[in-house]
Amino acid sequence: MACLFCQIVEGTQPADIVYTDEDVIGFRDINPQAPQHVLFIPRRHVSTINDFGSEDAALIGRLTLAAQDYARQQGFDEEGYRVVMNCNHLAGQTVYHVHLHLLAGRPLHWPPG
Repeated sequence: MACLFCQIVEGTQPADIVYTDEDVIGFRDINPQAPQHVLFIPRRHVSTINDFGSEDAALIGRLTLAAQDYARQQGFDEEGYRVVMNCNHLAGQTVYHVHLHLLAGRPLHWPPG
């Protein structure tokens, strides 16, 4: 069975896509934890952060810049937002395709969970 997020990239799985560029797609989380909860994924399948190599530095940066871009477009960049990447099951990763969570629109306390 193909990766759920790869299916979103391929267009065979529906998603509320809110951001797209050559390397990254952003879509609304189906179980949002904040009024704004968007997942940013690389178009290329990478299972976990541990699978990135030094050759992926630009792609890792692209994920962060995509989140920043989206926050600016939506007008909450100055108010504040959180970005999170989970790696493997103890950190809460449930879909094994790297994704960056952007959360905004409410106070986000520390430490989380």
